[in-house]
Amino acid sequence: MRYDFKETPRVFEVKGFGIKDYGKVYLQDGEMVSFVTESGRECDFTAKDWGFYLGPSVNSRLKNQGFKVALVINEQGQLYVNAVEVDKIDEFKQYLRTNQNNTILCWLDEWLHNR
Repeated sequence: MRYDFKETPRVFEVKGFGIKDYGKVYLQDGEMVSFVTESGRECDFTAKDWGFYLGPSVNSRLKNQGFKVALVINEQGQLYVNAVEVDKIDEFKQYLRTNQNNTILCWLDEWLHNR
């Protein structure tokens, strides 16, 4: 793994929400980094020779870490996968309504139960 972190992040806004870009992490096949929320919940990102695992299993490890996973569509028809802390679902729904005009298509961790 190698990384290129910035001393001073690039700061920008997307639809009224501030983002700080701290740099890049370069992963090779089989390398993983874990991202940890302030509450201690983890989500892994793993490189493979064919691309990336964008996180652990949706209906097992992420669920056990306290996340629900939403498939979201925005007003331009772009799809996003969001891992939402289970005790912050109301905040997530408010975020989707505030300047975003996004819609939850489904909760992926519940998808198999709805088939």
